Amino acid sequence: MTEGFMDSSIRKRSVTIAGHSTSVSLEAAFWDALKHIAAARDVSINTLIESIDEGRSGNLSSAIRVFVLAEVAKAGVPDGAGGSEGE
Repeated sequence: MTEGFMDSSIRKRSVTIAGHSTSVSLEAAFWDALKHIAAARDVSINTLIESIDEGRSGNLSSAIRVFVLAEVAKAGVPDGAGGSEGE
């Protein structure tokens, strides 16, 4: 299951934001994570990206990466799945 999250190749996709088409370049792992987050929220990837775009102050690709990392952090890391505590 984690194989898709290990793919660091860049993928460019077209999205529509506020009625305008633009392209977003992200590593495949971030596209995969974004797809899972959108599905969990029962929205399209495009809708999720639009909401990220509304709150960003810099580059859209960077804003998406930070959003995905924040969502992963909220989900937490299962016990024994790495980390430096107790080492």
